[in-house]
Amino acid sequence: MKTRIRTEAAALWQIAWPVLIGQLATVGMGVADVAMTGHFNAEELAAVSLGTSLWTIVLVTVMGIMMAVNAVVSHEVGAEQYERVPHIVRQSLWLGLGVGLIACLLLNASTLVFSYLQLQPEVQEKASRFVHIISIGMPAFAMYRALYGYTTSLNQTKPVMVMALGGLLFNVVMNWLLIYGHFGLPQLGASGCAVATGVGIWLMFGTMIWWMRRAPAYRATNPFSHVEPPHWAEIRSTLKLGLPIGVTYFAEVSAFASVGLLIARFGVIEVAANQIALNFSSLVFMVPMSLGIAMTTRVGQALGEGDELRARFVSWVGVAISLAFSFVSATGITVFRDSIAAAYTSDPAVQKLAADLLLFAAIFQLSDAAQVTASCAIRGYKITRTPMLIHLMAFYGFALPIGCLLGLAPEWMPWRPSSPMASQGFWIGLILGLTIAGGLLLTYLQRISSIRVRMAVKSGKITG
Repeated sequence: MKTRIRTEAAALWQIAWPVLIGQLATVGMGVADVAMTGHFNAEELAAVSLGTSLWTIVLVTVMGIMMAVNAVVSHEVGAEQYERVPHIVRQSLWLGLGVGLIACLLLNASTLVFSYLQLQPEVQEKASRFVHIISIGMPAFAMYRALYGYTTSLNQTKPVMVMALGGLLFNVVMNWLLIYGHFGLPQLGASGCAVATGVGIWLMFGTMIWWMRRAPAYRATNPFSHVEPPHWAEIRSTLKLGLPIGVTYFAEVSAFASVGLLIARFGVIEVAANQIALNFSSLVFMVPMSLGIAMTTRVGQALGEGDELRARFVSWVGVAISLAFSFVSATGITVFRDSIAAAYTSDPAVQKLAADLLLFAAIFQLSDAAQVTASCAIRGYKITRTPMLIHLMAFYGFALPIGCLLGLAPEWMPWRPSSPMASQGFWIGLILGLTIAGGLLLTYLQRISSIRVRMAVKSGKITG
């Protein structure tokens, strides 16, 4: 058994580590935006923080919708139906284009929410401009995620890593040039971040196409041999699978991002500190997230082969690895939270509050790792509605209501604290929501994986 566990752990890690570096590099763009504007001034940082809150909600929702490509292609690869893959990828690119354009429109319209947040006029104007500019990258991002799902399903994850690292390097260099106005370029502040990120995403998408047209690993399933029109039945099928994943991602990320919007009334220090803690938490979250993507691929391939026992085994090995990492990350965040905050900003008040919030981030590491890996394994079974309902209930039934009760302490709510706890109250609510989601998803994973094994035994596919 130990040998099997080590073998499966190695197989998961072989897929996950390039995805992890790619995910870290992608999230690193946001880290660079926050950190580099944090050393410019607090007003620009607040604008980036608020703009990033909206951008992240839409971005991660689109990411969730397009993750259906991974599940669909993985099943075809496991079943050795390679001739189906090019058609699926071409239709996924059409889906990505449509989803990306709709997301771009929604993102621009969402800036209206800033009018209701009692913001300083300068911060509101800069945050809105940030969103309008960065939205140009949304169609490219959605189509890039279609190709992302395709390549990871073929176990070709290193291109993802290379593209993301290149995008991060471009982002940092352009931030340095455009935020601070080096080499005679205009000093754009927050808007410079938006330009760098939006253009960088288009470059990543274009480079991925260039690579896939030339690399030998994609020749057997080359989706670029010809252009085909949209096939609405195929697009609807993928969307039917992906939309609940998008809603699931929306439930979680909107809960976190909403905190940044709801605490805006408490001033730029609260907003900036919250964004720093959230930004670093997102960075650490990429490890269990990357393991989850690898689990979706491995579980999907096992089920495509008709091996329900291996699918269950892969699921629980992945969950165990993720929980072990989360214990280490929680310890590290607790010990080094002051240094982490100082790396983001030189403002002492922001540093102190950010360090306090990072302690809350350390607390929810275990439950966050549990919920993401369990939900990714469940997606490998092509089940997406139940995780969606669990996330909606956990975050909108518990996390945000409890957060509003503690953070805002509105007079009409019973059992409210004597004074608002601001961001700290909201983070307590988030810990509760993640714990509920993690527990329920692990329970559901155990149930569905066991049912599938029993069905296989009953049908004679598995003996004993």
